[in-house]
Amino acid sequence: MTDATMTTHATITRYTTVDSPLGELLLVGRGSASAGVALATVSMPGQRNAPAVQGTWRRDDSVFAEAARQISAYFAGRLTAFELEFAVTGTDFQRRVWRAVEEIPYGTTTTYGALATRLGVPRAEVRALGAAIGANPLLLVRPCHRVIGADGSMRGYAGGVERKVRLLTHEGALQPMLTTG
Repeated sequence: MTDATMTTHATITRYTTVDSPLGELLLVGRGSASAGVALATVSMPGQRNAPAVQGTWRRDDSVFAEAARQISAYFAGRLTAFELEFAVTGTDFQRRVWRAVEEIPYGTTTTYGALATRLGVPRAEVRALGAAIGANPLLLVRPCHRVIGADGSMRGYAGGVERKVRLLTHEGALQPMLTTG
C-alpha cells in the first residue's frame, strides 16, 4: 500500500452494512497501518448509543469483506472466534476489560463478579467494570454478550437483552426456549 493510499484510508471513515439474524449490522472502520482499515464499531439496529452514518463517511464494502465473511461464518456455526484488527479506542481500563472479554470462550459465560476478580478489580468498582463492558463498540465480535449476572440473569446489553439471549443460545451457552401453542 502506498503512503498516499494509507493517508486516504486514515482520513476517511469507511462503513458497510452486513445482514445478520439480528438485523442489519453497521460496520465502521478507521485507517490502519497493517489492515488498511481497522474495525472501529459493529452496531445493531436500535442499539443504545449506536453510531449513525455521517455524510463524510464513505461506503466501502471491499475493505470489510473479511469481517463480513467471519460474521457470516459465525452465524452459520463455522466460526467460534473472530480474527480481525480492531481500531484502538477507549481508556486504558476499558481496553483491559475488553481484552478480558475477548478471552471468554465461545459457548460459555462468565459473571461480572468473576471477571472483576480475574482482573483484580475491587468489589466497589464492579460498576465501573460493567460500564466498560457497556461501552464496548464492537458488539458481537468482542463478545460482551457472554457476561451475565451472578444469578444467571441477562443484564444489560447495548443491542438489547433479547439479542443477548439469541447470541448465547446460538453459541450453546443457553438452551433454546420451548414455546407452547
